[in-house]
Amino acid sequence: MAANGVRIIKKYPNRRLYDTETSTYITLADVKQLVLDHETFQVIDAKSAEDLTRSILLQIILEEESGGVPMFSAEMLANVIRFYGHAMQGMMGSYLEKNIQAFIEIQAKLQEQSKALIDNKAFAPEVWTQFMNVQAPMMQGMMTNYIEQSKNLFVQMQDQMQQQARSMFSAFPFQQQPGGKPDDTD
Repeated sequence: MAANGVRIIKKYPNRRLYDTETSTYITLADVKQLVLDHETFQVIDAKSAEDLTRSILLQIILEEESGGVPMFSAEMLANVIRFYGHAMQGMMGSYLEKNIQAFIEIQAKLQEQSKALIDNKAFAPEVWTQFMNVQAPMMQGMMTNYIEQSKNLFVQMQDQMQQQARSMFSAFPFQQQPGGKPDDTD
């Protein structure tokens, strides 16, 4: 392990991953397990020392999406791709990250409450199963409401930014083209 507490995994040109903590070669499945175990790690190119962590994590996501039940629809992935190079790219990444963090916090709170109920043996197993069956749709409803509120806030923010941009640029002498598009040529 490195001095800063980050586990270093080296990726060699032959595509093999080497865990410097255990001094063994590992697979993507092993890296996935590190993620699930909340281990802090960094994957670096053994030759150039380039940080490859994101690339390896994307490979794991690709494998997960290819097998079993995918998390992302084709439309959702297409929309994500459309944000690359867009003026809102940075904001979208932050938005998605914050929403996933909020989801994780809601999930942790539900697990904490569930654990308290189990520890207190408040429910018999069959009652507990019924309780959890009710929780899933309720959780979906909560997330839908949260996402709708988040969407409305995002739209409001976008409208405010457009109004600010209009007022900032109203002093510039742009000519209107037919169809309402500004033309900065004379």
